[in-house]
Amino acid sequence: MSKREQKSVLPAAPFHGYEFGGPFGAFATSFGLPLVCYLASFLCNDLTGCPVPSVLHPYSLTVEKLKQETGWPGIAALGSFRVTGYVLAYYFLSLVLQTVLPGVKREGLKLASGGRLKYKFNAFNSAIFTVAVALAGTVMQGADFPLWTFIWDNYTQLITANLGIAFVLATYVYLKSFSVKPGNADHRELAAGGHSGNLIYDWFIGRELNPRVTLPLLGEIDIKVFCELRPGMLGWVLLDLAFMAHQYKVHGFVSDSMILITVFQSLYVFDALWMEPAMLTTMDITTDGFGFMLAFGDLAWLPFIYSLQARYLAVYPVHLGFYGIQAILAVQGFGYYIFRSSNNEKNRFRTNPNDPKVAHLKYIETASGSKLLVSGWWGTARHINYLGDWIMAWSYCLPTGIAGYLIQHSAPAPVDGHLTLDGSSADGARVGGPTVVQGEARGWGMAVTYFYVLYFAVLLVHREMRDEEKCMRKYGRDWEAYRKRVPWRILPGVY
Repeated sequence: MSKREQKSVLPAAPFHGYEFGGPFGAFATSFGLPLVCYLASFLCNDLTGCPVPSVLHPYSLTVEKLKQETGWPGIAALGSFRVTGYVLAYYFLSLVLQTVLPGVKREGLKLASGGRLKYKFNAFNSAIFTVAVALAGTVMQGADFPLWTFIWDNYTQLITANLGIAFVLATYVYLKSFSVKPGNADHRELAAGGHSGNLIYDWFIGRELNPRVTLPLLGEIDIKVFCELRPGMLGWVLLDLAFMAHQYKVHGFVSDSMILITVFQSLYVFDALWMEPAMLTTMDITTDGFGFMLAFGDLAWLPFIYSLQARYLAVYPVHLGFYGIQAILAVQGFGYYIFRSSNNEKNRFRTNPNDPKVAHLKYIETASGSKLLVSGWWGTARHINYLGDWIMAWSYCLPTGIAGYLIQHSAPAPVDGHLTLDGSSADGARVGGPTVVQGEARGWGMAVTYFYVLYFAVLLVHREMRDEEKCMRKYGRDWEAYRKRVPWRILPGVY
């Protein structure tokens, strides 16, 4: 950091070192993960298969053949001004709903520079309104409701639009962060980990802690809080519903696996929206600045990667049957029980330690006055809620089964167990139509449909390690004592 910058900006705390591999890791992540979104879009498609046939025979793979099998449209066609316009309209609608719909008002945690920021929360109401309008349109027009067909027909362009918004927002808040002045009345401050002086790293990790902008008629918008649970989380649900509509349109039914995944993921999203004020105590809000890491994760990565299972099932439906449904319900129920009950316990204790439901819990009081639970859920592991979150992730992937399919064009009459793209069953399929079979792709599609559960495990472990470092800096010896009382990190007895 230059002397000039030090004079003009007072950081909230001394820079505590690089994360995510430093500048190189920030650069690789910023350009590598968007590429993953595109790869998932093209290599698992409704044109030739999931994965595309060439991937199964890498020795005979050619660029031209891969372009043909992926339906590569060219660089220019990856984006569309028309699609971007509709996406911006969706964001604008979310902003309007945040402004006009009723909501609860809360104050955030005390900032390092003093004072507390004020927030209005109504993401749940906004989502209910949006989904209700979409469902009303579906009742009237069925699977041909324009929202669902628009999403399916412009999937890649939607990725590009949201990715572009993330880049623009990250750049805007990075440049705006240099206007932070010491002792400002708006309680603006820099994130402790975001003022390294390296442009790429600070742009990625987020330089300002809580960037805000005032818009005409809409008032003051907290950019980070808005992005955290609004466009991307609701977008995840809308993508799932669009894929469900496409499955019905093409195959003539909605499979039990599609219903389970859509219900589970919608439950997860609406649960988060209902508990929206609880985000004020999370690392994303209290510690991380807002940069490309959060912008991309919230707006592009989350909706398009987390919905891959439903997109897969839209083309190749999987029928679970009674016992399959029961098994997956058990996985989801177990994970959700751990996740929600542990989070509720923590939130109740933070809000009111004298609440009869948590008054019996034991804790360590730190020198700073914070109370660290050492009994109940939080006495079993320091991040027990992560375990529930990860178990739920399995219930999103297991309904896809042993995934993988190939699409045969101008094929002879299909054999029993195969599906045609018009939804006919095998014994009633038309001759010569495109046919979806598993064939040699069986199992290889799991790289797509089970990617989420592997990625999520890495995410949770990395997040836990970051939180450990933060707490060690904050609590010092008290944290060491706490770790002796609660030795397990996520999975009791294992990790």
